Amino acid sequence: MSTVAFHTLGCKVNFYETEGIWQLFKNEGYEQVDFERTADVYLINTCTVTNTGDKKSRQVIRRAIRRNPEAIIAVTGCYAQTSPAEVAAIPGVDIVVGTQDRDKIIPLIKQFQAERTPINAVRNIMKTREFEELDVPEFSDRTRAFLKIQEGCNNFCTFCIIPWSRGLLRSRKPESVLQQAKQLVDAGYKEIVLTGIHTGGYGEDLEGYSLAKLLWDLDKVDGISRLRVSSIEASQITEEVLEVLKGSDKMCRHFHIPLQAGDDDVLKRMRRKYTTAEFGRKIELIHKIMPDAAITTDVIVGFPGETEEMFRNGYRFMEQMQFAEMHVFPYSKRTGTPAARMEDQIDEEVKNARVHELIDLSERMQLQYAQPFVGQVLEVIPERVYKEAPGSGLIMGYTDNYLQVVFEGPESMIGELVKVKITEAGVNECKGSFVRSLAPAAGMNAAVIV
Repeated sequence: MSTVAFHTLGCKVNFYETEGIWQLFKNEGYEQVDFERTADVYLINTCTVTNTGDKKSRQVIRRAIRRNPEAIIAVTGCYAQTSPAEVAAIPGVDIVVGTQDRDKIIPLIKQFQAERTPINAVRNIMKTREFEELDVPEFSDRTRAFLKIQEGCNNFCTFCIIPWSRGLLRSRKPESVLQQAKQLVDAGYKEIVLTGIHTGGYGEDLEGYSLAKLLWDLDKVDGISRLRVSSIEASQITEEVLEVLKGSDKMCRHFHIPLQAGDDDVLKRMRRKYTTAEFGRKIELIHKIMPDAAITTDVIVGFPGETEEMFRNGYRFMEQMQFAEMHVFPYSKRTGTPAARMEDQIDEEVKNARVHELIDLSERMQLQYAQPFVGQVLEVIPERVYKEAPGSGLIMGYTDNYLQVVFEGPESMIGELVKVKITEAGVNECKGSFVRSLAPAAGMNAAVIV
């Protein structure tokens, strides 16, 4: 039996797509082995969001070549899409596929086996208008199912390379999304996380259909207990989307809404499509409908031209927003983006000091958000054994409002929906005690997930 090993760098979408590519190998009779072992085929799914992403991708490719010089080395993903010649030039790389045509990976491997000539199958992504269907009916190690509903982005923010590596926005056909959702429910998943490159933009390229309509249609799928949108822009939280939040009891009380900067001048230089006032208004509307909702966000610190005053404005605005958590990144130059060519690049030390300030703020706000839930009984889907304390009998999972809860329970509970009383609030995790099980997750194999 032929073996394949995968290594995925970067975002959740990449992990989703690797699962999709694995299904193709599985159907062909391949066995999956660990990346650190000898395999017949190594597939590396690369990232290019930062210059470091490129570098890490190259390191992993070389590691695979060293492990088995006889193996077929296939490279896909964003770095392969933006720099195919650079990837193909690494001695030992056999097949380069970008962020499309991954469904042709098996024929490409067969072609290489027959001809023994390196293949560069990367095409111009900007010409692609079709969503690439990669079915993922189950995940090898997850209790929450990810469901990719769209691809690409039309925003062209000045710091971001993604439109060039993923192309323009294209939505998955509604019937395909719903069919995939039903498959995931049949496999025993209770929570579906809708994901994509610019998830909230779903439907912008479809006639008479929108994200809100998709959410209503998914709401009607029997067996789904929770629906979560992985990320949504403030501008995409429309009246219709708010109506779904109001009317559906499946929508999670958690929204990841990227802010990126809390100062209007910086937002303008980033070419973001909102002001802080507009962003604040959307958050207010969500809180009106879901008073307990957790709003998490992304923030880039030290964007070119960010003065001390702009940073302070942002700090105050973030404090005011009372985020449940912030993912804080120092700005790093991405070659090929307008921001990398801007004057007034910020000193690294200044950037790091600001990052630490915002991480401290994020931790304070995390605790502040979690504290009111102490004493409440919430629904949790346990994800894994608590590996920070092996042998302790503790398991870990998330509530619908994205509190990470650690509590005592058997491994067999993983993938189920259970009620847990929150006993102690913490920064990254809360403690709880098991109250009772709800319906078990049919078909979920706990041993596979842990």
